[in-house]
Amino acid sequence: MGTENAAVNFSELVNKNKQTLARLQESPRLLLHRRDGEDLVLTTAARAEQDQTVVSAATRMLSAMARREPGSTELLLDILPDAFPWVRFLPEPDLHAFAVELVDTMRAADSLANSASVAQLLIAWQHTAEVHSDPALLTALTKDHGEDYGPAPDPRDVA
Repeated sequence: MGTENAAVNFSELVNKNKQTLARLQESPRLLLHRRDGEDLVLTTAARAEQDQTVVSAATRMLSAMARREPGSTELLLDILPDAFPWVRFLPEPDLHAFAVELVDTMRAADSLANSASVAQLLIAWQHTAEVHSDPALLTALTKDHGEDYGPAPDPRDVA
């Protein structure tokens, strides 16, 4: 049984559904390329449940570790640069805030079986690290311009 994901055009699923679905015997997931939309991933319900079980177990272990001992937070802070090299650009208070927010968000997302908030959190913190990595950008974004540009328009009103 292979570990790489197979990839086919969506039309193959439509036109040769039995042969295409049989590829799930050899691959845990099947990437379906679509011309007119975002690609899709097809897997079996059992594999999707296994994936969720693994993510949930890892989340619970990380959460329990982070809350167990006072020194566990320091351990988490020590291992974060291995998992997310970009955290090296975060100031110390931000690194701590990221660690706490990551564990809390993972725990909450696991309770809903929806990891979208974790992905968004990682993207947001990565962008924060990117700003801190570029002195010119950091200066431009943190500089006091001495002006009040007035209230920001509600983005829902902009067409």
